[in-house]
Amino acid sequence: MNEDIHLPENTALPAQILEDFIRRASHRVIVDYCACRKALGCKRYPADIGCLMMGSSALEIHPDIRREVSVDEALEHARAAMDKGLVPLVGKVRIDNLVFGIKDKKHLLSTCFCCECCCISRFARHVPHEIRSEVVMRLDGLTIEVTDDCDGGGACAKRCFLQEIEIVDGRAVIGEGCAGCGRCATVCKRDAITISLDNPAFLEEARSRIEALVDFE
Repeated sequence: MNEDIHLPENTALPAQILEDFIRRASHRVIVDYCACRKALGCKRYPADIGCLMMGSSALEIHPDIRREVSVDEALEHARAAMDKGLVPLVGKVRIDNLVFGIKDKKHLLSTCFCCECCCISRFARHVPHEIRSEVVMRLDGLTIEVTDDCDGGGACAKRCFLQEIEIVDGRAVIGEGCAGCGRCATVCKRDAITISLDNPAFLEEARSRIEALVDFE
C-alpha cells in the first residue's frame, strides 16, 4: 500500500509494479463493480471500484459490465482504489477466466482491489500459510515489524484481510502468513508498525514471475 515504506536508495515503490504493467498492457479494461463487495453488501468499501483486467483477453468480458480505458484512466482507477485502502493483488487469477467466460487463459492479467469481503481473502485466510504463500505472494525482502509504541489497540487486527494479526499481552503480533500488504500500518493511530523493503531487485523479480504465467502485452 506504499504506507511509510523504508526502501534502499534508488529503489522503486511497490505501486510501480502495477503502473509498469498498466503501461505495457495491450488493453486495459475496468469491470464496473466488484462482485464480492456487491454480493456481500460491503459497508466499508465501495462496490463500484471493480477489477482492472489487462491483455487481449480482457476484451472478451461482456461489454455490459466493463469498459476499455486509457493508460491514464487505468492509473487513476488504481490510485483511487488504493486511496480507499483496497489491496491491489496482481497476477494470474484463473477463476476470472471462468467467471467472465474467457477461454484463452494465457492473455488475461488480473488486478483485484481486495478487502475483507473479496473471494481471494475470504478463502485464502482459511488455507495454511505455507500453501497460501504460493498463491498470495509476499514481496521478497519485505519486513513488517511492530514497535514498542504499540498499545494493543487492535485496529490493525480488525483491518488485516488475512486475519494474521493477534493482540497478545497488550501488543500486536503479526503471523507468519502476513502477505505484506501494509493495511495494518495505515490504520495504526500510534504509527507503531514499520514496513521496510530490502531488495532493490524486487520489481524485476515480480515482473519475471508474472510474465511466466501470462502474456498481457
